[in-house]
Amino acid sequence: MTEGAFELLYPELRLYPEKFYNYFRMTIDTFDDLLERVSPKLTRMDTSFRRCVSPTERLMVTIRFLATGDSFTSLHYNFRLGISTISSIVKETCKVLWDELHDEFIPTPNRQRWLQIEEKFREVCQFPHCVGAVDGKHIRIIKPPGTGSEFFNYKKYFSIVLMAIADAEYRFVAVDIGAYGRTNDSMIFKNSFMGRSVYNRRFDFPPPEPMPGTNGPPLPYVLVGDEAFQMAGNLIKPYASRGLDGKKQNFNNRLTRARRMVECTFGILVSKWRVFAKPIQLKIETVDEVVKCGVVLHNFLRTKEPTIERLTEDSELTSISTFGPRGSVAVSAMRDAFADYFCSDAGRFQWPD
Repeated sequence: MTEGAFELLYPELRLYPEKFYNYFRMTIDTFDDLLERVSPKLTRMDTSFRRCVSPTERLMVTIRFLATGDSFTSLHYNFRLGISTISSIVKETCKVLWDELHDEFIPTPNRQRWLQIEEKFREVCQFPHCVGAVDGKHIRIIKPPGTGSEFFNYKKYFSIVLMAIADAEYRFVAVDIGAYGRTNDSMIFKNSFMGRSVYNRRFDFPPPEPMPGTNGPPLPYVLVGDEAFQMAGNLIKPYASRGLDGKKQNFNNRLTRARRMVECTFGILVSKWRVFAKPIQLKIETVDEVVKCGVVLHNFLRTKEPTIERLTEDSELTSISTFGPRGSVAVSAMRDAFADYFCSDAGRFQWPD
């Protein structure tokens, strides 16, 4: 009988809930729930040559890879499984986790969902009509063979880009994964499916309405982003930092409070799944599966175990950087209307000391 981490460690960990949590980044009950969801797709048949790897061990191997970012060689010694077997297990299990979880935990948002998100942003960030915070991060990878400089970014390392919209409860609302690291950052969002849905108004955002406590004019529901994004009818960013008057500074402060939700979401993702804190040495298609898996597990755990041990905006991931083109005059006027509202009696908020 093989005496690897699964045979020796797993039964013992289940006797000590705190140690189990430290090892798996989730409670025993949550792990069991996750295992029940994916077991049918991870079950394999024994052959006359070898025993199959059980769904429990497959999930254990994959979770440890995500939690530590250890190499397959290191996992090979820990679990007494072949390196090629480890590789297949991680790739297959990541795909199964995404396939089985994303419809429930990252569903395509509808109008009702956007309104639920807006209510939380209004409560937590005092930013009415905000339906999400958007940002992009570079995920470090080892240079894929034969790709030249396609993945070589402005920070002088190889990467793919994870674009995401987050809500005010530190969950991913929508993600777009896999853009080349060298792509002009202001174009990554615009050319992604997510960006096209925003700029072409294909997301089912609620129609414009007057701001709370006013009779008009109606203002749209918006995403908030930083300077790397181009403003549009449903996306606004801060005023340029030079020469700000009190109204514009107040607007920037309010927007920053809302935008930090996506920064904290990335921070929680990386602090939980340390695979994203170091270069990922896998085939590029497998990297995409790993990122998708990490994102959907993040939402799964935020739903099952919403308590956060430590909130941080330092995700150890590099943000997209370049400044996006200016928005139209109409969009700038819309941003001015938000700024005016935040200075009005209806929209003013007294920040606690």
